[in-house]
This record gives sequence, C-alpha cells and structure tokens, in this order.
Amino acid sequence: MTQPDTDIETDRPARVSHKLAAQAYNAVSEMIRHRRLGGGHVIVEARLAETLGISRTPLREALQRLEGEGLVHKGDGRNYVVRHVDIGEYIQSLKLRLLIEPQAAVEAMDNIPGRKLIEVRREIDELMGATIYHTDAHWFSDDHLHNLIIDYCGNEVMAKVLRNLRATTRLFEIGRLKDRLTPDSTEHLLIIDALQRKNAEACYSAVAAHIESLTAFARRHIKMNE
Repeated sequence: MTQPDTDIETDRPARVSHKLAAQAYNAVSEMIRHRRLGGGHVIVEARLAETLGISRTPLREALQRLEGEGLVHKGDGRNYVVRHVDIGEYIQSLKLRLLIEPQAAVEAMDNIPGRKLIEVRREIDELMGATIYHTDAHWFSDDHLHNLIIDYCGNEVMAKVLRNLRATTRLFEIGRLKDRLTPDSTEHLLIIDALQRKNAEACYSAVAAHIESLTAFARRHIKMNE
C-alpha cells in the first residue's frame, strides 16, 4: 500500500505562506512606488492586511523585506512607517549615484541583451507620443532602463548599492514630475544609443549627464518652493 507523501503535505503550508508574502511584497512596494503610500505614512497592519485580503503573517514578512530594502522602517510604536526622503538626502543620493552608476553602465554595456534595449526605446517612444501624461508609465520606463544597468553590471556589491540608492531617490516625492518627461526621455535615449553602439566613453558621459540633470532639476525645485 502506497504511503502518503508526508513531506509534500508538510511543505505545502510553507509554500503557500511564502507565495502570499511575495504577493504582499509586490502589492505594498507598488503602493509605495506609486505614492499611494506616501513618505511618513503609518502602515496599520490589520487594515492593510484586510485591504490585500491576506492574514497579517505574510504581510509582516513582506514589511520586513521592505525594511531591509530601506523603503519602510519601524516607527515609535509597533507599526511600520514608509520612509520619508527629504531634498537633502535625495541630492546626496544622486551625488553617490553619480560616482557609481556611470561606471556600472559601462560594465553592463556588453551584457545587456540588445532586444531589451529595443524594448526600452519603444517604451520611451510610446511615452513621448502619448496624448495624456501617465505618471506610472513615466516611472516604469525610468525603472526599466536603470534596472538593466543594475542587473547586468556584473558586480553584486555595486548592484546592491545602486538598488538602495534608487529606492531612496524614488521615495523622494518630487514636484512637477511631468516637467521631467522630455529631459528624462531625451537623456535615456542618449544612454540607450551609447549602450547599443557599445561606446564606453559616450555611455559614461550620458549616464553622468542624466544624473547631473536630475540634481539641477531638484535644486531648481527647491528655489521655486522657497
């Protein structure tokens, strides 16, 4: 008589819990990226778990993972709080990206599949040709290109640092984001062109110029709000 596979039965709840935690992580990180959970927002676990239709256990696992990535932190009480990034931290993070990301792009140049660069170029063309501005599409295009640099730079330490810096700069709630559409798209196309031509000098310069452009925009944003 065949015995039941008790190992599989025992492992099933763990796999289900892991899947729910992953779903919760994706949902909450998306809410943070899209500003539905803004900087300083206190996350009430019971309420958010109910909204997501899950128990608090997988949600707590997801929040712990987000804490490790620097997107949330523990507040004065037991609740997690979405990390608030002010203009000073934003500019400091951009300065550090300026030191690292141009070289990461050069290192990634020979590794990024050509089809992926074509995909990003197509996304930018669609973004620029759209009759209505969509913030989510803008962020998606931005993430796609910068994540290619991170994912294909071939240096795990460099990639980890850049992911953390990207998380910080994404948390900064910059005003007038729509005004960045044309410069972002134009600068991104220059980066893609350099990557496709495998021109290391042009690639380095294009990424550096893009980050310097972001810094200059942020400084103008400060002056307009003084």
